[in-house]
Amino acid sequence: MRTAYSVETVRAAERALMARLPEGALMQRAAAGLAAACAGMLGRVYGGRVVLLVGSGDNGGDALYAGARLAHRGAGVTAVLLAAPERTHRGGLAALRRAGGTAVAEAEGAARAIERADLVVDGIVGIGGKGGLRPEARAVAEAVARSRAAVVAVDLPSGVEADTGEVRGAALRADLTVTFGTHKPGLLIDPAREYAGTVRLVGIGLELPPDAELEALQHADVARLLPVPAAESDKYRRGVVGVAAGSARYPGAAVLAVSGALRGGAGAVRYVGPAGDAVIARYPETLVSDQGPAKAGRVQAWVVGPGAGEDAATVAEVLDTDVPVLLDADGLRLAGRDAVRARTAPTLMTPHAGEAAALLGVRREEVEGARLAAVRELAARFRATVLLKGSTTLVADPGGGAVRVNPTGTGWLATAGSGDVLSGLAGSLLAAGLPARDAGSVAAYLHGLAGRFAAREAPAGAHDIAARIPEAWRDVMRG
Repeated sequence: MRTAYSVETVRAAERALMARLPEGALMQRAAAGLAAACAGMLGRVYGGRVVLLVGSGDNGGDALYAGARLAHRGAGVTAVLLAAPERTHRGGLAALRRAGGTAVAEAEGAARAIERADLVVDGIVGIGGKGGLRPEARAVAEAVARSRAAVVAVDLPSGVEADTGEVRGAALRADLTVTFGTHKPGLLIDPAREYAGTVRLVGIGLELPPDAELEALQHADVARLLPVPAAESDKYRRGVVGVAAGSARYPGAAVLAVSGALRGGAGAVRYVGPAGDAVIARYPETLVSDQGPAKAGRVQAWVVGPGAGEDAATVAEVLDTDVPVLLDADGLRLAGRDAVRARTAPTLMTPHAGEAAALLGVRREEVEGARLAAVRELAARFRATVLLKGSTTLVADPGGGAVRVNPTGTGWLATAGSGDVLSGLAGSLLAAGLPARDAGSVAAYLHGLAGRFAAREAPAGAHDIAARIPEAWRDVMRG
């Protein structure tokens, strides 16, 4: 499992470690890892042209010491100083000059160096930066964007916010981000994530607490959570998931939700709603009823809302049950906040950014720009686990704790009906006994893998994604 920690936690761990190490040793560890990564990007270090963008903080010091190492190996290294000389890291600047590197401070010299560079190292702003780049740094970032140089960011790209993943102004885009000690939340959450490029973690010996800000599951974590039937299992012991979805206008939503549910580990799927003929025609193994949720038979979890139209009565009936409920799509609009908050059984809500914005009473852009804050606020307001779909899917519990971020998503999942498949899959995992946060996280992980597999050769539809869920499941189990 990958974890990410807040700036405050990282700085406390750094202070504790520096107290035990010789002065400057921690920065040298970081610089060594950074230099190795830069050398890998250059391929051939000797004769390579490297520009360091140096601010006043420790990131600038890391860049200068890494630049000195590259200069010792024959690279031509120029430091562009974006802070006054007295605020530039003295030891790092002296080391660079001893190794044969040079420094420029004037705009014209900086522009010439960047234009000729093979590699640019972004050491402008550290992990405490807020609010985007300042005007003098913005001009340099624009010059980098016009150049053909590869860009390596030190710890995180300058201009993005480490704790939130927000980008509130101009920021520098990196091809590779070398981060030290631990991931920072902004490296895993959009919109900041897209500025980071590939992220490489360099260990520097930090001792971090067990409770992280963010968690990203990996194959081994998901494999441990997947339900596996025992020898004595039958279809009812494995769990039964009820799907209350679809309408005369949107029968396909019911079919797609059932397609995800059938592949999610529960032993049986019960369908309730007006799309029974369409469901049974596609999936004859489904247990279909037109008598409403109360008369459908026993289930261990419900999925309600996909394609429900204006059927508020069914949504309310499902919410009134004492089993876990996944609430999606139209169900999010039809369910009142008080009805969700009053539930004693777990509730998993799965909005996309537009639905989340409506629930919070804000603009969609506000949710997309501050995804971590939005998912936490929704979970707290509704006292429910919330899976916020999007370019980086996040899962938050109402009681706080680490937010899960899904690493497997792909743009190919942005297709009609894909969310209905995810709802059915997550609901089936709820019925199989997974807690809401695990059900949402595992479903998002498998759904993302299935989307990648489905889109290997061509664009994929929602049914294609559902059909590849077993392949994703096997891939996870194989490790």
